[in-house]
Amino acid sequence: MDKTITIYTTPTCHFCHLAKEFFKAHDINFTEHDVASDIEKRKEMVERSGQMGVPVIFIGDDMIIGFDQQRIASLLNIA
Repeated sequence: MDKTITIYTTPTCHFCHLAKEFFKAHDINFTEHDVASDIEKRKEMVERSGQMGVPVIFIGDDMIIGFDQQRIASLLNIA
C-alpha cells in the first residue's frame, strides 16, 4: 500500500484510539500527530480540514473526519 496515512489525535479521544487500533490490527503504518500538545500540527489540521474535532484522518488526499471504519477500509481496500 503506497498511500500515506496521517491521523491527528488527542490522548483522551476514544475514536482516535479505535482508529489507531484498527490500523495496527491491519498492520498499516501511519503518522500520528497529537494536536493536544503540538500547536503547529493543530494549526495544520485546522487549515487542512476546517475541523477542530479529532480524529482527522488523511489517507492520501482523502480526508475522513471521525472514525469511519467502513470508509477507511474502502479506501485501503480492506475487505
